[in-house]
Amino acid sequence: MQLINVNKARYRKHLNRVIWVCIAGLAIGSLGISQILIGLFPDESGRHFHWNLLGVLVTSVSIGYLLNKYRSHEFMREVTYVWELKQALNKINRKLVKLKQAASQGNVDAMLALQYSYAGSRLLWKLDDNTIVMEELAVEQAKLDSLIAQYQVTLDIEDYNERILKKF
Repeated sequence: MQLINVNKARYRKHLNRVIWVCIAGLAIGSLGISQILIGLFPDESGRHFHWNLLGVLVTSVSIGYLLNKYRSHEFMREVTYVWELKQALNKINRKLVKLKQAASQGNVDAMLALQYSYAGSRLLWKLDDNTIVMEELAVEQAKLDSLIAQYQVTLDIEDYNERILKKF
């Protein structure tokens, strides 16, 4: 997955719309389905937990299906890209200890994965206005830069592929 510049205003606007539509859809759908089921199959005791739960489950699955179906729609482009980038970075974070250890021993693939992770994290944190941890990222980037200089390696994050993580 390549890193691309994302229009922050468009991303935030579309993400907020998707979130609000999902919230409204969940509320309306789950209440609507549960009320229909309660009307069709009333319980003498007045307990309708199972119908309410079924309404939430059916609506949640429906929303998930629709999000997956329309993930390639132009409106969802930035939202989907950021979602996929977060998944890619999560895969790296699960192997972070091993990657740092291998990078300190001169493993080029580990350095490339770390470089991609830092660049991707920087992109995400700028999109989310999360500047609190940028100093920590700068420290980690400096450590990586010193390893790159020490081992005289040239890295291009466009060469990153998540298949290299299988080595670690």
